[in-house]
Amino acid sequence: MSLQTDVISMITPDPAADDVRRRGLRQMRIIAVGLLVLAAGVYVVTLGQHGWLGFVNAGAEASMVGAMADWFAVTALFKHPLGVPIPHTALIPKRKDDLGRGLQEFVGENFLQEGIIRERVAAATVSLRVGRWLSNPVNARRVVDEGAELVSIALGKVTDEHVAGFVQDALVPRFREEPISPLLGTLLDEVVRDDLHRPLVDLVVDEIGSWLVENPDTFAEVLEERAPWWAPPRLNDAVTRRAHRHLVEWLVDIRHDPHHQAREALDSMLRQLAHDLLHDPDTQARTEKLKDRLLEHPQLLTSSVDLWNALRRALQTSLNDPTGAVRSRALVELSAFARRLVDDAALRRRLDLTAADAVVFVVDRYGAELTAVITHTIERWDGKEAARRIELHVGRDLQFIRINGTIVGGLVGVLIHAFSVAI
Repeated sequence: MSLQTDVISMITPDPAADDVRRRGLRQMRIIAVGLLVLAAGVYVVTLGQHGWLGFVNAGAEASMVGAMADWFAVTALFKHPLGVPIPHTALIPKRKDDLGRGLQEFVGENFLQEGIIRERVAAATVSLRVGRWLSNPVNARRVVDEGAELVSIALGKVTDEHVAGFVQDALVPRFREEPISPLLGTLLDEVVRDDLHRPLVDLVVDEIGSWLVENPDTFAEVLEERAPWWAPPRLNDAVTRRAHRHLVEWLVDIRHDPHHQAREALDSMLRQLAHDLLHDPDTQARTEKLKDRLLEHPQLLTSSVDLWNALRRALQTSLNDPTGAVRSRALVELSAFARRLVDDAALRRRLDLTAADAVVFVVDRYGAELTAVITHTIERWDGKEAARRIELHVGRDLQFIRINGTIVGGLVGVLIHAFSVAI
């Protein structure tokens, strides 16, 4: 009983809508039965009459035949007419599984073919519609806000144990297996070749120079602490001041001379290090040992978790701020992408083609499982309840068959009677 109740509830999603359908079906049945009763009454009243009443009688007789035939046909779909188990009646309760398989095949053959899918995706112009929808600032803001909230929630679900497990079980073994010397050597060689390290050198020189200019006394104290005990204070002070001045001037020269000797020396050292990382076995071995020591250090997991938490807090803070940098930048990029979708036909074609490829891939891979849901669902239905439910959905329209049969049967009866009289 519980299983049947579950099946009934599964195919009865909206009781209120069912009440509306039930009333509509009842009304159409009343109309169909009323026409049959009217035809029978007319037939009885005009029985044995001649002349034009004979035509009326013939029409009424044919109307009754048509109405009864169509009533039998409609009723036979869902149950046995008058409860009599006539062969080939109650088709839906008896053959619901066959109907389910037929419907599955119909959907697979007529809706899940590659050509049809690509045609429908192309006709839908998905990318253009998305571009126009996102061009509305309200919609773009809504997407950014919803996305930011989802990302913030997702970040909050990642625990310290998840990060530690990912680092220990996924990253560390991978780093341990992968030689790091060729990677570092290639990266360092590219950096030096393209002068990508120059801004970093300039920044370091600026920061050290600014600190020396702003903290001459601290610099003097550091040198004086390392001066010989027997050196006169005035000599120490003079040497310290001179060293401070020459160091500041040296840093200024480095900052403004892109070909300074110190820069050239640093570049030469970095190029040699890159070469050794790529070709010198001793340097490579020392680098790999250093990598292994770092990976084995117990502080690695703690530092990874701390780094993740700091990054997560910064991201969540910005994501939760409606005027934060992340949301603002995301809104700018999304709006720019929407404009490109609207203006760039080539981009839309590529995206639509990609969407079609994705849908075709999903259908090719999972289409059989998708259509099989139809068969599996119908097989779980109780036959009588399924017939009652289907009749509730389509029975109102089927009553028009009975109504049309009554009317058309009457007209045909009149024509046949006319033909008989003429002969």
